[in-house]
Amino acid sequence: MKTIRIRTDIIVKEATLNDSATAEAIWQALPLEGVVNRWGDELYFSVPVQVALAADAQTELEIGALAYWPPGQAFCLFWGPTPASIAREPRAASPVNVFGQVPETPTDFAPVPDGATILIERVSA
Repeated sequence: MKTIRIRTDIIVKEATLNDSATAEAIWQALPLEGVVNRWGDELYFSVPVQVALAADAQTELEIGALAYWPPGQAFCLFWGPTPASIAREPRAASPVNVFGQVPETPTDFAPVPDGATILIERVSA
């Protein structure tokens, strides 16, 4: 199982990647650095990765899901409701490819503001 580190000025967390083609494309592009955008309890940023919408793409997500949004070429992290949510579930604006999970307290990302710098790097393969 591949592990990545997600780092901002105020939080550092590790996450695991699944065995999908999207996860492999993200892994091959690492390290990635960007500027955080917030959309409710989601942060996202554009990445130089192009992956088609997966057959199992979804809009309703688990807390801590890492996903790739093809229309915006964006790396996304979900920990709570977004403006698209029906209840308290994390929900993407449109289908995303889930490629990983922050297994422990992804809600710790809540204080990360719009405009923060984010770095994604490899930990282990």
